[in-house]
Amino acid sequence: MPMITYTDDTGESRTINATVGDSVMETAVRNGVPGIVAECGGSLSCATCHVFVDESQFGTLPPMEAMEDEMLWGAAEDRQDTSRLCCQIKVTDGMNLHVTTPHTQV
Repeated sequence: MPMITYTDDTGESRTINATVGDSVMETAVRNGVPGIVAECGGSLSCATCHVFVDESQFGTLPPMEAMEDEMLWGAAEDRQDTSRLCCQIKVTDGMNLHVTTPHTQV
C-alpha cells in the first residue's frame, strides 16, 4: 500500500496510507494533515498545497509542468529546489513519499 509521510515545519511527522490515483494533497486533506490548506481544491489556481519533497525522492517524481512551476513562484514561502504543489503529485502503487510542509501557506 502506498504511504505518504508528512512532516510539518516543527518536525512532527505522520504517515498515512494513500490510495493509488489520489493526489498527495487529497490524501492530506482527507486525513486532516495540518499545513496543507488546499484552497483551490486541486485545480492548480493557488499555491496553498506547497510542499518540499525529500531530496532523495524528488527525481523519482514525474517532472512538473509549466503551470505548476509558475504557481510555485507565488507561494507564501519561498520555493526551494525540491518544491512541488502536492495537488499535482499523484499517488502511485508502491509509493513511499516523504514531504515537508512550509511554515505557512497563506
